[in-house]
Amino acid sequence: MPFDREQVKTKVAELATQGVFIGTSSWKYEGWFGQLYNPARYQYRGKVAKARFERNCLSEYAEVFKTVCVDAAYYTFPSQKYLEGLTAQVPADFQFAFKVTDEIMVKKFPNLARFGHRAGHPNEHFLNAKLFADAFLRPCDSHRSNIGLLMFEFSRFYPSDYEQGREFVADLDRFLSQLPKSWPYAVEVRNKHWLEPDYFACLARHNVAHVFNSWNAMPPVDEQMAITGSRTSPDLCAARFLLKPGRSYEEAVKTFKPYDRVKEVYPEARVAGKKLVAETMKTLNKQKAFIYVNNRLEGNALETINAMLEEAD
Repeated sequence: MPFDREQVKTKVAELATQGVFIGTSSWKYEGWFGQLYNPARYQYRGKVAKARFERNCLSEYAEVFKTVCVDAAYYTFPSQKYLEGLTAQVPADFQFAFKVTDEIMVKKFPNLARFGHRAGHPNEHFLNAKLFADAFLRPCDSHRSNIGLLMFEFSRFYPSDYEQGREFVADLDRFLSQLPKSWPYAVEVRNKHWLEPDYFACLARHNVAHVFNSWNAMPPVDEQMAITGSRTSPDLCAARFLLKPGRSYEEAVKTFKPYDRVKEVYPEARVAGKKLVAETMKTLNKQKAFIYVNNRLEGNALETINAMLEEAD
């Protein structure tokens, strides 16, 4: 289904007034030229200037969508200057979702060059609530009106990190109990074996949303939604449609780049997205929902969102 820019713009604006915010995970994709972006806005000497595009395209994105997930915050704490650069490009009602920085979310640093001498070693700042408050929340505070969601993503644990899920839940419970209140928090886990009653109960105690996530080793979103107790917050719902279960990130990149069109429809994800929209609408502004779609789900997040909204009519 081709991306209809004006139609999606209208539907997105209408849904936002009712508490449903739907957008993409990240936004700097040249594959969206001719769909969401007009390449002429970023040309220099007859060619698209990549730096100009990446620096300024958020403002064009925000002409259509009311929210976006900022993956970049996972790799470094957001500075005041960085946040000002983002909020300056969007209208007052725009809502950002930020992934919380890996300096807090990783229990043991992966063997990646960017971690330097810390690669492969335990992280002394794992679930450090004070560091989170000082280094992450403090710069965010003056931009609070534009922040709709803060996500604690637990991407991977090694067998030596936790023998059982309840050990993780105990650490998570301790961390959440120390956090400043009134921020919109959500937790994303990528271990299907941890989707247990004690995990959901922990989130519910702290009014923190479980992020329904479509990922390689996770159950499909509709199956997560069917788990008793998985709706852990009466105020907040969150979902991220990232990968089709069973497909690796590397395979999805190879299959779908440059993300200029849908190459493989994933009907179950579209139906789940429609259901999340419909369920939030029934709450009549009592709950906010944040739904994000990644290019690596079907090949083009814009067309996937277009289809989800068509199905939600």
